Amino acid sequence: QVQLVESGGGLVQAGGSLRLSCAASVRTFVGNAMGWFRQAPGKEREFVAAVDWSGSGTAYVDSVKGRFTISRDNAKNTVSLQMNSLKPEDTAVYYCAACSRYRIQQTNEHAYDYWGQGTQVTVSS
Repeated sequence: QVQLVESGGGLVQAGGSLRLSCAASVRTFVGNAMGWFRQAPGKEREFVAAVDWSGSGTAYVDSVKGRFTISRDNAKNTVSLQMNSLKPEDTAVYYCAACSRYRIQQTNEHAYDYWGQGTQVTVSS
């Protein structure tokens, strides 16, 4: 069974930084796209960032461009999300997701087949 385990969430003041990490249980995802999504209370889950199989192709939602950076380490089968200049509106549960069908970065949640349990990020003003 495939598992994605996120870590690195927490409470931070506005303007601070956090780094989220996601570890996949199998090497299947080395050749496939991975992404991060988030869901704030009372809102639908939204796309945050995605990376292609190689790590060279990325995509971001406009609201995090220039502040967040997604990266992957295929040797360790992990994907990370470096979040800088955090804002209160970034508060949400963040989910790691993995594709089994696509190598190129995907922004649509329906392209992802596996999801982590989520990690809470809270940004205080």
